Amino acid sequence: MTGGCGYIGSHVTRQLSEAGYRVTVIDDLSRGFPGSLLHGERLVEGDIRDSALLDRAFASGKFSAVLHFAASIVVPDSVARPLEYYDNNTLGTLRLLQACQKHQVRQFVFSSTAAVYGEREGGPLTEDSPVAPSNPYGRSKLIDEWILGDVALATALRYVALRYFNVAGADPRARIGQRSVATHLIKVACEAALGKRPEVVIFGTDYRTPDGTGVRDYIHVEDLAGAHLDALGYLEKAGESRTFNCGYGRGYSVKEVLEEVRRQAGDFRIRIGPRRAGDVSQLVADSSALRKTLGWKPKYANLSDIIQHALAFEKTLPR
Repeated sequence: MTGGCGYIGSHVTRQLSEAGYRVTVIDDLSRGFPGSLLHGERLVEGDIRDSALLDRAFASGKFSAVLHFAASIVVPDSVARPLEYYDNNTLGTLRLLQACQKHQVRQFVFSSTAAVYGEREGGPLTEDSPVAPSNPYGRSKLIDEWILGDVALATALRYVALRYFNVAGADPRARIGQRSVATHLIKVACEAALGKRPEVVIFGTDYRTPDGTGVRDYIHVEDLAGAHLDALGYLEKAGESRTFNCGYGRGYSVKEVLEEVRRQAGDFRIRIGPRRAGDVSQLVADSSALRKTLGWKPKYANLSDIIQHALAFEKTLPR
């Protein structure tokens, strides 16, 4: 597990351990927290761009699979600092795949993103929808997908790339959740509702959506983690390399999300600001392939549960 101490990675790590897997985590702890490893998983602290570190980690055990989460993920930040995103995201994936090839690890689950699609109008996106990412973050992930495809054609490696839509929520028991500096709407809104920040800014109200604010398909982190275990099981049964969307197929606008947080937690200040660089108007998933091929069955496919669990975890964090 790379990035296994981070938000999404820690939920997958926990589910893997609870399913009986022996997990080693590599994390540079720039955005991850060792305390998010709940079951004594082995932690190797370091950067996946360090080939010598990867060599030592891979040589320490006979690993059957790699799940890759380590990446920089903030869209506006990627617009401002593109070289850092290509260096961390794309070079990191390249170094990791080189280590897999050297140590004969042939199953690979990759954390991709709906940002590969870019600006799209119309209904939910399928895996065959055209890709045209509008920011360096999305482009770095698409390049990684291309690299994976080429490696799979040339070697025995098989992979599943999971294109996440907007991930939110927390462990329903509030043991782990999103700890790092907030950039995602639901965490920001939960912080505002609990008095940890003065306001929430809506970045743009002139999008071509029903209420003018951006529309996203929010997926509960616990359901997304489950999709990774389904993907690993698929590869273990000799499944072919595939790419899958991870979402529920239902979009919510920024205003709808904020209204639900207010309903559950009380009022807070909202301010209107300009659009952010790299943002698109709407992203909604068609995840029928994930359900049909991997047998994925989400448990928390509603906005209310996502916000309830995010709020419960946020209350455990200091102000």
